[in-house]
Amino acid sequence: MAPLDGEENAVDLTAGTEKKLTKQDEKGAKGKKGEVEPDAMSEEDQELKDRLDTCVSTLLNSENEASVTVSIRLKALDVIVSELRSATSSMTSVPKPLKFLRPHFDVLKKYFATIVKADATDSEMLSLRARLADVLSVLAMTMGKHEDRESLHFKLVAMKDYEALSSKGEESKTEKDNLGSWGHEFVRSLAGEIGQEYNARVIGGADPETDTPFEDLLSMVDVIVPFHISHNAEAEAVDLLIEVQRLKKLLDLDTIDAKNYNRICLYLVKTADFMSDPDDLLEMLETALALFRSQSQYFDALRVALRMGDESLIPEIFSECEDILMKKQMCLLLARHRVNYEVEDDDDELNELIGNEKLSEQFLKLAQDLDVMDPKTPEDIYKSHLAETGGFSRRRDTGGAQVDSARANLASTFVNAFVNAGFGQDKLMTPDNEWLYKNKDHGMMSAAASLGSILLWNVEEGLTQIDKFLYSSEEYVMAGAALAVGILSSGVRNDADPALALLAEHVEGDVHIMKCASCTGLGIAYAGAAREEVMELLLPIVESSEGGANTMLEVCLAGLSLGMIYVGKCDETVGSTIVQRLMEATDEELDHSHTRFLCLGLGLLFLGRMEKADAMLEAVRTVDHKIAKYAAVVLETCAYAGSGNVLKVQEMLHQCTQHLTEDADHQMAAVIGIGLITMGEDVGAEMALRSFEHILHYGELPVKRAVPLAVAVLHISNPAFSVIDQLSRLSHDPDAELSQNAILGMGIVSAGTNNSRVAGLLRQLSEFYSKEAGHIFCVRIAQGLLHMGKGLMTLSPIHSDGMLTSGPALGAMLVLIHSCLDLKSTLLDKTHYLLYYLTCAMSPRMLITVNEDMSWRPVTARVGQAVETVGQAGKPKTITGFQTHTTPVLLGAKERAELGTEEVLSVSSVLEGIVILKDNPDYEPEETEKK
Repeated sequence: MAPLDGEENAVDLTAGTEKKLTKQDEKGAKGKKGEVEPDAMSEEDQELKDRLDTCVSTLLNSENEASVTVSIRLKALDVIVSELRSATSSMTSVPKPLKFLRPHFDVLKKYFATIVKADATDSEMLSLRARLADVLSVLAMTMGKHEDRESLHFKLVAMKDYEALSSKGEESKTEKDNLGSWGHEFVRSLAGEIGQEYNARVIGGADPETDTPFEDLLSMVDVIVPFHISHNAEAEAVDLLIEVQRLKKLLDLDTIDAKNYNRICLYLVKTADFMSDPDDLLEMLETALALFRSQSQYFDALRVALRMGDESLIPEIFSECEDILMKKQMCLLLARHRVNYEVEDDDDELNELIGNEKLSEQFLKLAQDLDVMDPKTPEDIYKSHLAETGGFSRRRDTGGAQVDSARANLASTFVNAFVNAGFGQDKLMTPDNEWLYKNKDHGMMSAAASLGSILLWNVEEGLTQIDKFLYSSEEYVMAGAALAVGILSSGVRNDADPALALLAEHVEGDVHIMKCASCTGLGIAYAGAAREEVMELLLPIVESSEGGANTMLEVCLAGLSLGMIYVGKCDETVGSTIVQRLMEATDEELDHSHTRFLCLGLGLLFLGRMEKADAMLEAVRTVDHKIAKYAAVVLETCAYAGSGNVLKVQEMLHQCTQHLTEDADHQMAAVIGIGLITMGEDVGAEMALRSFEHILHYGELPVKRAVPLAVAVLHISNPAFSVIDQLSRLSHDPDAELSQNAILGMGIVSAGTNNSRVAGLLRQLSEFYSKEAGHIFCVRIAQGLLHMGKGLMTLSPIHSDGMLTSGPALGAMLVLIHSCLDLKSTLLDKTHYLLYYLTCAMSPRMLITVNEDMSWRPVTARVGQAVETVGQAGKPKTITGFQTHTTPVLLGAKERAELGTEEVLSVSSVLEGIVILKDNPDYEPEETEKK
């Protein structure tokens, strides 16, 4: 029975039940005699009512009879207490004793006021007063005014009297379980009032840092929290501690054990998303981390440490962990999160796992297992023969052989690079050099670079294939090969450091195109690695100020590259260099179409770091140029990426309210920022989608153009039906840039899923826009993304059951999305090779189960839609609508897997990527009956 709000409600409730009773009894009475008894009540109820009335009159002793001593009153009070405690209530009715004591509530309150004034010294009187305060506290739960917090007020008075009793050496028998024995509803109601009282005292000037002003409240909290936890109400215990800002008390409890730590930690981690104050957020995650460590759950502790973004905790967690299997699993998590960490134990195997050295091998084995090793050509993806108007176009073009357009070939280069990514073979580039020369200039560069994508993660073999192009006579081919070396090493750590060794000389060289390629290559190869040697190479380029468009392009690409290498690291040196360069740049330089990437590089440094970007933000605002607004919005949205911070979303919406038709770049960045801030958190994402609807209705054109990209950010590699629908509508928009963004948005949303519905829509678009070169290029890129890695990969930066966001992967997506804000001068012009940044976000969407020696161990696994189980009672199912497969299996964006057999246990608590299994020692195979 929930505490009722105010007296009126309570009256109605009881009145209602009495009416029901009366009607029931009326029927019975009419049946017997044909006449109605005035106020019928069952005998039991009447007896209870009389008994309680007698007890109350004895207690009050209004006629001052000498024979009614304090001990007799105490006995009368005991009867009331036992009745109240033993009363049970159904969902629809008030407990009987509460109902019958209702008329006496005010009288009892007045009587209590008189005995509080009288100075009680003897223990019997103290005991009477304390017990009466207890009873009034329970009655006030339903009868007192909510805002007066009477229930808590009486309880605090009772506590003081109990303390006085115990100081006299007389332990009251009721003091021990003074809260729990009154039942859950009372404890819950009291917890609510404690939270309100705490806030009222803080507002009144009490210092929340010290315990002294809240001693009486905290002594009750110390009783309520263990009570909640021992009765499976962990969420309520955590809520109360958050309200009184004493979350660390959880760590001192001995009631937290192997059975309930998981539910408490899950609740802490999920609730942390809704904390607006960064300190509160950190405290919740630190508490969860400490609980996991106390229970030796180091894998989960590492997940929380990565969620906090505190890499200094990694060595601590590794040194605490004794279990070698757990260490291996932790290394696999670090590899997926692209953390550049080296284990000190001289254990090469662990460092190999973190460096993703075996990723290519595992991925190719998965491809063989699923039988998708055959290389695909771009034509297999376009399926032009299915085009409805194919017959007409062929009849019309009979005037001669089909002419290869450079742009169509360039699109095929990218499609080929994405579809065969990581497979090591294709039909355009690996057989011979012919395809290279079907492209020109920058196209040739992208074609050579596509080798890096095809041989992705396989550094040893890839270098031998790329090497020959590094010594080509064509500058563009050399540049492509240099970029390929970087792409090849994306996310893979190799002791020889081939990318640095091969690209360093070109960065310092004089050839413009080689510089551009090498800077981009280093950014892709060392994304998230925070390598100082690379920073020392690239900083001089950012600082160079020999005017000219070419120099500015090098500056911007080097700045972007540094942003990717130091993603989320808040590096002072890089940050101040980029800001300094923006301040010193001439207006002509700042007008350069690629300056946006320099701003993005700065934003990436602070990706997800929230208030740590504030100082840099102030510095950026001092730049005297329209780009300053853009840079500030990019920096702020990157800093709050994935935080779900509602205030920042409101700020970004506010940016969009001005109706500008030109110089609205900062508004476009703000729209993307809304998607970026709310990503990874379902409620926020849902609300953001509704805001985008408003922007499409009422916004100016530049703002509208960014909406499909923002929608795509929220659904990377997750082709939800409604989202595809909306993007499909926008892809036919009369505004060319809006429709191109919508087409690329469809590619991002469906990346690596082979979604047949999107494939059909893109084929229709390729016919619809068959005469528009820019659109057809976008459609081809989207088709390449859709079939990326033949459907075995994902671009989603969110992993580990939605808890972690990989910095390099999100950074890579942002490079693509910010390129889309000005397609004419980026992807549709000469810097289309920026698309290769996507290789930093590519990751196999597989679940592979392995033995302790990393050899495959196929087991049955259930894969279904993930279900939110936070704070639910019992052991709820975590997936719904599942199918049972044998590993390896592919996982979709919102899917979750669990083992389908009890024969083995997984070392990891999250089944994603490569999971190590061990035998279950308690497993007993079911004996098959002998016939």
